[in-house]
Amino acid sequence: MDLEKIEGLVKIIENSSLTEFTLKDGDLKITMSKLDHPPVVAAGMPVAPSMAAPAAEAPVQALEEKEDEKLFITSPIVGTFYSAPAPDAPAFVKVGDQVKNGQTVCILEAMKLMNEIQSEFDCEIEAVLVSNEQKVEYGQPLFRVKKL
Repeated sequence: MDLEKIEGLVKIIENSSLTEFTLKDGDLKITMSKLDHPPVVAAGMPVAPSMAAPAAEAPVQALEEKEDEKLFITSPIVGTFYSAPAPDAPAFVKVGDQVKNGQTVCILEAMKLMNEIQSEFDCEIEAVLVSNEQKVEYGQPLFRVKKL
């Protein structure tokens, strides 16, 4: 990806209502956040609210603890949720499944790119909170989980 395309993405994000944007193209991953947005957690590490350098393949979903101490795997981007790799394939995970660190739990499609969302830790799926092909927002809980 050349510098002009990256600059174009920055301008689009600046002029939109998005607060964070992640683009993954092969081994290249670019994450951008607006400056007026607090730092986010991606792959378990704080990311400064600026354009991040390309990173190696790593889990991209955020884990949030809610006031009632329940854990959620949340959407790191705005996109379309897919529970399986293909329409005729079984879902990546279902309620009761035990998931290992780095295991794919779903796919989020954004701008015609398929982003595999992986668990950051070992957990058990307690609930799937969205349906297949549902549009999801940044930070929206996708799964309620219990840490193992």
